[in-house]
Amino acid sequence: MSKDIREADVPDAGVGAGSRRRFLARGAALAGGAIGAGAAGAQTADNTPPNVPAWMKQEGQPLSKDPYGLPSPFEKHVIRQGRGDQVMPGAGSLQSPLQHLRGMITPNGLVFERSHAGVPDIDPAQHRLMVHGLVKRPMIYTMDDLVRFPSVSRIHFLECSGNGSRELRSPFGKSVQISHGLVSCCEWTGVLLSTVLEEAGVDPRGKWVLAEGADAAGMSRSVPMEKCLEDAMLVYAQNGERLRPQQGYPLRLFLPGWEGNISVKWLRRLKVAAEPFMTREETSKYTDPMPDGTARQFTLLMDAKSVITYPAADHRLRQKGFHEISGIAWSGRGRIKRVDVSVDAGRTWRQAALQEPVLDRAVVRFRLPWQWDGGEAVLQSRAMDESGYVQPTRAQLIAERGMNFGYHNNMIQSWKVGSGGEVTNVHA
Repeated sequence: MSKDIREADVPDAGVGAGSRRRFLARGAALAGGAIGAGAAGAQTADNTPPNVPAWMKQEGQPLSKDPYGLPSPFEKHVIRQGRGDQVMPGAGSLQSPLQHLRGMITPNGLVFERSHAGVPDIDPAQHRLMVHGLVKRPMIYTMDDLVRFPSVSRIHFLECSGNGSRELRSPFGKSVQISHGLVSCCEWTGVLLSTVLEEAGVDPRGKWVLAEGADAAGMSRSVPMEKCLEDAMLVYAQNGERLRPQQGYPLRLFLPGWEGNISVKWLRRLKVAAEPFMTREETSKYTDPMPDGTARQFTLLMDAKSVITYPAADHRLRQKGFHEISGIAWSGRGRIKRVDVSVDAGRTWRQAALQEPVLDRAVVRFRLPWQWDGGEAVLQSRAMDESGYVQPTRAQLIAERGMNFGYHNNMIQSWKVGSGGEVTNVHA
């Protein structure tokens, strides 16, 4: 709780001898002599205003011995969590800690990770990208070749199509990180795929491109030529630095607004053909059985989605009164146009404010002031994008697809606030 203070209550942090001596004497008395040097002193001292904190009374740490900067040790709980595959130790996923993030950009160390056969250790000097098939000039590019092309940088979200899949049948995630953490938003830098295809000279018969990764799984996906020429990128940097190994170093394909699996990491080969290649990842995987016995295939676009990140499951409201409901929204169809928030399980809705900038196919943060009266409440958010698409309820999604689909679950998420302030995952 904040409190009113008067100017006379605020000690002088300057170097004036008189004021400093008076303050030090008073501070020692208030602290009972507990202020000592180092971290122990800082932990035991009363460092709250109007006292001068212990860390102002001694020289700070020297320049970091670690040449790559690290977060504060007080933020050591802000980490990715996930699960591996017991059969395939290299396979698994790590979710971003959405409940601790601010703004729209995901730091590189917290970007979600998904791999199918582990992370290859690739020497960029030996890595090559081969472009062949229905092209006039088959090419093999080094990383130096690709970096010499005109570069572009764009901010977009990346989401695994399985994000939230386990929430359909019953509330699963004990936190928003576990339920929705397979999404991140970054600045991606590289060369447009259209530039490389133009140099290779695509045969008019070429309608699809096979993208193959250099991991042990040989991850392969078929990409429509229209997408390749529209906005697909060959990415070598993320948030201003070279890709990390977990994100595809030294080169990955990136397809804005489409499911994450098709943005193939560790990209080594592009083969142009007249038909899709029907790889394992687009036949037995990443397809959805429908109630009529058919299956949805090549459902590549990620529809509008949102989730409240505070208050969310695993949080507890400590007191009644004002709280700011906050969350994120995104859509593969374009910009988010509007986000509505409900505190009564969808009976009534209020429009939330969108935090600028609101970018094409990027995460946007929304905020809504809320006065909690201490009673039970069910919080929901509902996104609408510029195409007019509205995020569906769970009932609407089931009516359209049944109960057996496993990908592209973008249903409205519900968090229940109990009378004691605890927040849990529920179906409403």
